Amino acid sequence: MKKKITIAIDGHSSCGKSTMAKDLARAIGYIYVDSGAMYRCCTLFALQHGIIADDGSIDEAEFERRMPEIQVSFRLNEETGRPDTYLNGVCVESEIRTMEVSSHVSPVAALPFVRAAMTAQQQAMGREGGIVMDGRDIGTAVFPDAELKIFVTASDEIRAQRRYDELIAKGEEADFDEVLANLRERDRIDSTREVAPLRQADDAIVLDNSHITIPEQNQWLLDRFEEKTQALSSTTSK
Repeated sequence: MKKKITIAIDGHSSCGKSTMAKDLARAIGYIYVDSGAMYRCCTLFALQHGIIADDGSIDEAEFERRMPEIQVSFRLNEETGRPDTYLNGVCVESEIRTMEVSSHVSPVAALPFVRAAMTAQQQAMGREGGIVMDGRDIGTAVFPDAELKIFVTASDEIRAQRRYDELIAKGEEADFDEVLANLRERDRIDSTREVAPLRQADDAIVLDNSHITIPEQNQWLLDRFEEKTQALSSTTSK
């Protein structure tokens, strides 16, 4: 029986990390954790409780005081076959995907006390291995010893188009230029924050999925998984 490993998938926003991580986890029978959804839950909580003002400023002292109230979990949706995100026991899968949350999530995720709290919850989830987690700092800060690390990228315009199409499909109003500007600003904040910035881990394998199909992408990921687990098996059997 192969040892279950930890798989870290990092990369820029709207690269499809969550979709590929969910598909891979389902294909190999692992648990999937969407770390980005966890920061979106923190953002939703802050918006719901007036911690983020209309001008976008954050009451950091109040936010830090209330962080212990935020508990994120994931439960399998029997209809979709994929996990839904729960904030304090309430399903918020739709609420956390709005443009309002998207426009505030990067400043929230840059706060050291938010990252510390969510990293602790993520590490607790992944303690036993057999997990696929995606985000911005999984292979560098959350699971630096993950056996398989993937770094995903795609062009700005392609990522913005994917995000725009996703919003339109959900019946939300969206402006492509606004989506593109939001995406570039999130990239800037994520890459320059002081705590656990977005960067490619030295031992990560890069996947540019700008011009490949989802089936091609899924097969590529499965191939990398098989290569890694076979290499580990041959090492341990020696």
